[in-house]
Amino acid sequence: MKKKTENEMNRVLMSLSEIEELRKTAVSSIYRQSYHIQPITGLMNDPNGFIYNNGMWHLFYQWCPWGAFHGLKHWYHVVSEDLINWKNLGVALYPDTYFDNGGDFTGTAYNINGLIHLFYSGIHSDKNSEAESYTCMAKLTDDNRVKKYSAPLFGPSDEYTHNQRDPKIIYDDDSGKYYIFIGAQTKDQNGCIIVYESDDPKKNWHMRGRLHVPGFESFGSMWECPSLEQLGSHDILIFCPQQLTLEGHGTGTNHNGYIIGSMDFDSLTFTPDGAFHLLDFGFESYAAECAANTEEANKKYLIAWMGLPDSSFPTDKEAWSGCMTLPRELTIRHRRLIQKPIHGLESMRKALVSPSLKVLPDTAEIAVTIYPDDFNMTLFSKPDGTGGLSIDYKDKTREITLDRSGMNIRFNVENGESRTRVLENGLTHLRIFIDKSSVEIFVNDGDAVFTSRIFPEADEHGFTISECTSINIWELGHTLEDDFII
Repeated sequence: MKKKTENEMNRVLMSLSEIEELRKTAVSSIYRQSYHIQPITGLMNDPNGFIYNNGMWHLFYQWCPWGAFHGLKHWYHVVSEDLINWKNLGVALYPDTYFDNGGDFTGTAYNINGLIHLFYSGIHSDKNSEAESYTCMAKLTDDNRVKKYSAPLFGPSDEYTHNQRDPKIIYDDDSGKYYIFIGAQTKDQNGCIIVYESDDPKKNWHMRGRLHVPGFESFGSMWECPSLEQLGSHDILIFCPQQLTLEGHGTGTNHNGYIIGSMDFDSLTFTPDGAFHLLDFGFESYAAECAANTEEANKKYLIAWMGLPDSSFPTDKEAWSGCMTLPRELTIRHRRLIQKPIHGLESMRKALVSPSLKVLPDTAEIAVTIYPDDFNMTLFSKPDGTGGLSIDYKDKTREITLDRSGMNIRFNVENGESRTRVLENGLTHLRIFIDKSSVEIFVNDGDAVFTSRIFPEADEHGFTISECTSINIWELGHTLEDDFII
């Protein structure tokens, strides 16, 4: 693929004709997904503005249309009635004002008087100085057009480095006030969250200060995509700490996880009730966002970018990169977040595939019930049973390990090629979703999730499995309307 110049990477998209040739290259890829949200061209990363409103699910995501690189970021808009069948609506936010000429970065959505409002980081870029981040707002009209407010809600704080972004708006019932959490970095290079407060989500925001999280004062160099969610009686702080390594998660330094605890807005303190836990134990999952206004008080839905910062993928040369995870329903079990596939995914099933054939469809769901013993399953193996993506469980140590070093196409190997998770109650069940270039493994009804990109070649469609109680394999249908729309 032709190398882009600085000017080509950082310009606002004006018409479909500008990316028609890129589109032809992208859709010719054998790795285009069938039921995961993906970009029409270029690079997709963080999910943004995930919200349910008037019978429709809305999701936006950061998008660079010009190729598989982090150029000028727009927001792209997709919708669904059921979180399964998705439709492209086109670009929602263009980086076309003084305050966002350097890109429209991550943010969230909130329902104000029946209309969706978008809160996002507008990056102002000046070649003669460091980029500055402004927290901006836009309104989505009834016909899905976006109107930006003429001025930002607030600008950057001088008390922190220029790394201030990813607003999350929160309403506190007790105080009747609105809060915005911003991912930030202290002057001594520690990740943190800074908090703004207002009586009105549209105006009068002022800085309250830094969120205190006892025990996590030096936990990574930057906290991206912060969020505070409530599930039942539990408060959950979700964020992405950067520049630290975690046991069992290779040498990668970008993570997405959570802490369960309690939030006190008066003292601006989140008191942990336990450790930091990863949301996902696979190779690619980042910038997770929970949906706002689900209209179901005890339910939360989460979606994440199936990618990581500072990573590259085999489809980069095909002018596209990135996709979203399947949406997951969140519950809490034994002081841990449990992620389950949403209800209704069974509607994607087309036909049962006989396990005796030892051949995987391009898109599949696999359900395995397992004896309390050692277990091994290999997906995408070669005809002779070698290679592939290995799922290995040792009952003595209760460790499950995912290893993709046996695949023909290997990538991001510098971050490690295996991931391990200890299962407190052993391994009993796997539910696996395979798409053209991804695999999501739900362990023990959501006790752990392993999400990974995978790029099997023509000779990698077999599988092997050790003795198990039962296995069912379904071929899955196509649920994504991948229309070429801006």
